[in-house]
Amino acid sequence: MLKTKAISVVCVLVLAGCAPRYMAPPVQPVAAEPEIPGQISEFEAAAIPQRVLQQINSLRANIALQPLALNQQLTAAAMAHSRDMSAQNRAWHWGSDGSSPLDRVRRQGYPGNLVGENISESFENDIQTLAAWMGVRETRDVIMDPAATQLGLAWYQEPSGKIWWTLLTGN
Repeated sequence: MLKTKAISVVCVLVLAGCAPRYMAPPVQPVAAEPEIPGQISEFEAAAIPQRVLQQINSLRANIALQPLALNQQLTAAAMAHSRDMSAQNRAWHWGSDGSSPLDRVRRQGYPGNLVGENISESFENDIQTLAAWMGVRETRDVIMDPAATQLGLAWYQEPSGKIWWTLLTGN
């Protein structure tokens, strides 16, 4: 009797294994898409330089550094480089023509000394980009350099929403 029950259980298990079962289709992993911001409006574009300047000057005031002032020539050099990085499709400090940050500020007629340049390729807004720069020693040092007295900030936003940021400091 025990042998018959064991055979019956085995038969049921074998038959159950042969029966068609519903199986959910495999779940395909979905790559996380970056959050793409909308295009920066004209209103927002006008507010960004002052907002970033205010944030930077607040940070500098916390350690008794003099405030920075916006400079049109540094901003023009930053804009040219942001567009050029987009054209090259890479964030780096060299222009497509081999120009350095110093070359670019000189082309715009900046008479002072270049202190430093920060760049970024992101989908982040201006304050998120500034926070990222402040989180890295080398880029924070450009912003917080006591020798800096002037600031240029510009960006180029592609139709995809990707933004190429350039910040220049000088004195």
